Order: sequence, then structure tokens, then C-alpha cells
Amino acid sequence: MQPGAIARRLAAILCADVQGYSRLMGGDEEGTLRALKASHEVMARLIGESRGRVVNAPGDSVLAEFGSIVDAVSCAVAIQAELARRNRDVPPERRMAFRIGINLGDVMVDGESIYGDGVNVAARLESLAEGDGICISGSAYEQVAGKLKFGFQDLGEKAVKNIERPVHVYRVLPEGAAATGARAAPRGGAKAAADKPSIAVLPFQNMSGEPEQEYFSDGITEDIITDLCKLSGLLVIARNSTFTYKGKPVDVRQVGKEFGVSHVLEGSVRRAGGRVRITAQLLDSASAHHLWAERYDRDLSDIFALQDEITREIVAALDVKLVRGEQAALWRKSLKRPEALDAYYRGLDQLNRITREANVQAARCFEEVVRLEPDSPLGHLGAAWAHLSDFRYGWSDSGPASLERAAALARKALELEEGCADAHALLGYHHLLAGRHADAIAAGERSVALSPNHADNSANLGCSYAVSGKPAEAVAAMKRAMRLSPVYPAWYLNILGFAHYVLGEFDQAESAVRLALEREPGYAECRLILAAAHHGRGRVEEARHEAQEVLRRDPAFRLSGFAARLAIVKDRALVARLLDLFRELGLQ
Repeated sequence: MQPGAIARRLAAILCADVQGYSRLMGGDEEGTLRALKASHEVMARLIGESRGRVVNAPGDSVLAEFGSIVDAVSCAVAIQAELARRNRDVPPERRMAFRIGINLGDVMVDGESIYGDGVNVAARLESLAEGDGICISGSAYEQVAGKLKFGFQDLGEKAVKNIERPVHVYRVLPEGAAATGARAAPRGGAKAAADKPSIAVLPFQNMSGEPEQEYFSDGITEDIITDLCKLSGLLVIARNSTFTYKGKPVDVRQVGKEFGVSHVLEGSVRRAGGRVRITAQLLDSASAHHLWAERYDRDLSDIFALQDEITREIVAALDVKLVRGEQAALWRKSLKRPEALDAYYRGLDQLNRITREANVQAARCFEEVVRLEPDSPLGHLGAAWAHLSDFRYGWSDSGPASLERAAALARKALELEEGCADAHALLGYHHLLAGRHADAIAAGERSVALSPNHADNSANLGCSYAVSGKPAEAVAAMKRAMRLSPVYPAWYLNILGFAHYVLGEFDQAESAVRLALEREPGYAECRLILAAAHHGRGRVEEARHEAQEVLRRDPAFRLSGFAARLAIVKDRALVARLLDLFRELGLQ
């Protein structure tokens, strides 16, 4: 090496800090310092035992270096496990949760110190991790994949501050943990990723030779998912996630890894005249071995009985334990007339397209179901959702009238079948808009109790919790919804971010809304939550920048419109503080 040249080496770098450290210090300075010192001692000991060294530990942060990336990741998992054990008897609001980021990269060496992008990337990964979590870079993942017993969740490429190129990020999942959130890649098989039987029902293939019959096979798939969602002993991935595989080649093992499920159901539908043939096969997602496969040939009028039979086969094969009442809720007979069934499936197909024109067609289909079978709840419920879509998306000449019509139809569905989970969910939404927070929560909780695996119903309940002064319950509901629908919409993250903000968990709030903004940069509500989170941590200039970014993307933005969307928030003092803050940041 020439005199004066900077020494460099490849190193595994671990960066850690305390999530919500300022909040902890504000509540109890002396207690926080004692807990921090004890945590640092634990980390230093484990780092040493893993053949690493602590480079620096300023404030609540720790920077460590390892010669092996396998040692670094193993050490991080051991640190989180030991700190979690020590936190068991600590009240949740006083727990010290560390975030850890790990990178394998080139570093510059100056005595005992290390610098450069290798360190900077690890620091950015740490900021992406949630409390008690670990995120690693793609370069680190490539070296540890297949060498450790832990699972890894692929979070994709992330643009991070002051790093020129996006960083591929993986979240570390301790052995036996369930994958959540984005696309998952747990190693060692999906069975290890679930604490109870779990299943993804893939779209059944249309084998009728007629593309226009696609709605029929989709409808059967949705009905099977709906039935399985009623079982508390089985985790079922939402339709919106599994239908991302529609029309694509399927590797059952990949499906299991992506959704973190132990089993996959796939099949096909062939309809001819008044007859239908359905093939179904249940597979172990780790091995792709068949648990059972069956072919059913029935009259079209027997379709619901056939779906019940398929569901019973799944329950038996997975040894799902039914609690009291689930047996009666599960096996039902509904539409008897083939033409009513056909209209119902056509309505579902149009409803899922989410356009004004398709919604009109959906409403007509569900009205036909009501005409043909007025004693079934399905037509009334479908029509209710069509009217609610008119309200939500501004397609109606009178939004309030559409909302009231939706509520009336949902009540009619409940008169016919009290256990209609979606009807309870819709009424919960109606109560919330009317400011009846307790009624909204009660209806939402009833809908989730009746259909424990329904992702949107769980998310809607999370929304009711969030705006009713129950943010901790909202976080739990949203995380469950995100587990049930790994390909979840951005509005889930908006509610999660708001709930974390109300809890004073500004780091978690930022993580949630940043992910939403990566998908939808113009999502004003999420950007305002980000601004508020920055302000909560004293980052006034960053808060002002985000507020101005709202105006840059939407020059017509007005606080009055945002205030109208906050009308459902029960805590009016909180709303007033937020509006004052945004005015202070330059919004009008």
C-alpha cells in the first residue's frame, strides 16, 4: 500500500439503535439510561461471543464489525432473543426495542474506526427495521441464504437516504415465525412459517373453453375462500392476494414461500349446460406432495353442496379444530336456482373490477338475484356493496342516499342470516361515518368473529379502532389484515401509520407511510402523517418539506378537505392539534 493510501476491507457491519428513544427519555430519563446501559452490556457480550467487535456505541446506537456475515446475522438474532426475554416483565410502554441493520460491504479503516457506504447502508437498513426487528442487505442475504435456520422476507428494493442506488432489503424471520407484509421467502419450507394450518386458494382454472365463463370459475374460488375464512383454526390468505396468480404458471413451493402458508389448494372448473365438473387438489407447499385430489361431477343446482364438500375435505385433511358454532356457520345451503347463481357470480365479477360502469352492471346482477331468490342474503348483500361503492368512489348523484341504501340492504341481509359477516362489516362502516364509534367497533368485532380470516374486515375494524381512541388495538388488527393479505392495498398502511402516530411511535409511523408512498407517491394523507411524525421527533425542516411536497403534487390541496376526512376521528383535540401543525408547516 502506498503511503497515505486509505485502508479498505470487506466487512459485515451491524448497526443498531433504540426505537422511540426520545419518547422513553421523556418519560423516565434515569430508568431509560439504566435500561440502555444493561442492553449495551448484553449486546457487547454477544457480539464478542460471535467473534465480532463493538466499533462505537454513541448514545442509544451500536456499531459493530464482524469478519463473517453468518456470525453477524446469528448474533443479531441472539441479541433480539435475549433482549425480548429481558423485556417480558417490563410494561409495554417502557420496553426498550432495538432495530438492527446488517450489511456486507466495503469499508474504509482508520485505526479502530470504520467509514464509508458499507457502514451507511447498514445504518439505513436499521432505520427500515421495526422495533425488535432485523433487516439485512441483498449482499448479506446472498451469503447467508441456506446457511442459517432463519427465514427471510424479501421486501424488495428500497430507495434510502444519501445512497445513490436502491438497496435490496430482507427482513430476518426467527425460526418458526410467520412471514407478514410483502412478498416472503422463508427458507426451510412454509410449514415452519405458520403456527397453525394455513392455506392459499389459487384461482380455479376455467376449462370450459369459453373465456366469457371466467367469472364462473372465479366465483367458485371466492366462495370456497369465503367458507374457509369462517374457521378460526385455519389461516386463509385473502382473495386479492391469491388472485395475483391468475393466469400465471404456478410453483406451489413458491406460493408457500411468498404467502407463508403450509398448504395450497388449486383446481379447475368445466361448465357445460346444467352440469359442472370441478377438480380440486390440496398440496403440501413445502414438498408439493398431494394430500388429496378429487373430481366432482354434479348438477349446477348442487354447486353450494359441492363447495361444502370440498371445504369439509380440507378441514379433515388439515385436522382443523372447529370451535362451537363453526360447524353450523360453515355448512350452508344458499342459492338454489342455477340462474340466480349465475347472476350472483356475474355480479361478483363486475364488483371486483371497481369501475363506475362495471358497478352499474354488478348492481343489476344482484337485483336479479334478489328477484329470483328474495329469501337469500346474497343478493341483498351484493347490492349493498354496489351501493357502498357508489358512495366511496363518488359515482352516485347522491352519496348519502347511496350509503343509506347500502345500510338498509345490509340490515335486510342480516334479517335473513344473522351470521352474515360482510353485512356486519358494512354496517360498521356506516356507523363510523355517522360518528357512532362504539357501534362501529361492535359491528366490526362481530364481523371478524364470524369470519376470522377476512382481511378487509379486519382492516376496517382496525380503522374503527384507530379513529376511536384505541390505537394499540388498531395496530394489532392491521398487522393481522396484512398477514391475511400479503399483497395488501396502500390504505392498510395509512391506517397503520396513523395508529402508530397516535401512540407516539413516530419511527413505526414513518416506516408504514413510507412504504405506502413508494407505491402511491401522491397519497396526501400518508405524506401528512410522515410530516407529523418528523415534527414529533423535532425534525421541523423535514416535516415542512413533506408538507410542501403535498402541495407540489396537488396544488389544489386544501386543509378543509383533509379536515373533512378527519371528521370520523373521535378525539377532536387530536384533530385540532394536527390541523394547527399543518398550518404551521405552511398548508392552508
